[in-house]
Amino acid sequence: MMVEVFKTNITDLKRAEQLCETLTKHYPQSRINFDLEDSDNILRVEDQAIDVHHIVALLTNMGYVCAIIE
Repeated sequence: MMVEVFKTNITDLKRAEQLCETLTKHYPQSRINFDLEDSDNILRVEDQAIDVHHIVALLTNMGYVCAIIE
C-alpha cells in the first residue's frame, strides 16, 4: 500500500469533505483524508497505485494549491 502526502491551502472542513468526495470519484479504491490541524493542511491518499501528478492537477485546476510532500 502506498501513501502519498500533499500540502494544500484547504482550511475549511466542508470544502475538504467535498474534495474528498470528488477525489473518491476518480480514485474509488483509495482512502483519502485531510488533516486540517496540520500547518500544511495535509491531504493524504492511500492506495495500491497513486497518480500524484493527476491529483495535483485536479486540485490545481479547481483553484487550490496542492504540492507533493517528498
